[in-house]
Amino acid sequence: MSKPHIHPTGRRIALVTGAAGGLGTAQVEALSEAGMLVVAHARTASRRLDALVERTGAIAAVRDLDDPEATRSLVRETVASTGRLDVLVANHATMSMSALADADAAEWWRVVRTNLLGTFALTQEAARAMRAHGDGGRIVIISSEWGVTGWPNASAYAASKAGLVSLVKCLGRELAPEGILVNAIAPGVIDTPQLQVDADDASVDLQTMRKRYAEGIPLGRVGRATEIAEAVQFLADPALAAMAGQTMQINGGATRGRV
Repeated sequence: MSKPHIHPTGRRIALVTGAAGGLGTAQVEALSEAGMLVVAHARTASRRLDALVERTGAIAAVRDLDDPEATRSLVRETVASTGRLDVLVANHATMSMSALADADAAEWWRVVRTNLLGTFALTQEAARAMRAHGDGGRIVIISSEWGVTGWPNASAYAASKAGLVSLVKCLGRELAPEGILVNAIAPGVIDTPQLQVDADDASVDLQTMRKRYAEGIPLGRVGRATEIAEAVQFLADPALAAMAGQTMQINGGATRGRV
């Protein structure tokens, strides 16, 4: 294999989508600490994104990934501005909760389109970019424990995340011969602002929601964003050369061995 061509700064290039959320922020920080130059994507500009860029030296990229073509252009512009792409972390997601009887079809498909089709478009364009420089790459897709187990009132979100698990199995087999290793992480309940959606659906306050979830987790607590970021850093490491098509379940023991 030829010597990797990297950014003139000598750093590997990573793209993290959904970087302004709790999980994404921790992922940008972890990959930056590992020496990578990170392009931090968010759907809208915000002070949180500005602060993340200032803190880590990342490059901000604002784009709505509801449109697959905009998603592909995000990858192309990343390569144009940095010279290449070594790591993709598909972390972006949207979520809404509704009982099946009350579910709106347009909203259901919006969730699936963003989470599943958007990630397909990202990985397709990222694989092309990684093929172009010829020395492989790492793609990490963030699924969810709910994509493994399902969850009441979350059919669109769970279906989209289950689709990501299957997508990773397929791409793990397809792209591994080229040195492009595709893996997933299926986080359990993580203490991020997303928990407020769950609390609102259950008509309880946030602290009560944390306690309810913790009761079903053998570890006795919900997860931390940094714990997912550490796993992302692990899967993005070029030294990890024999793991492909796998889904890491990080959930405190709540779900075991179903993928």
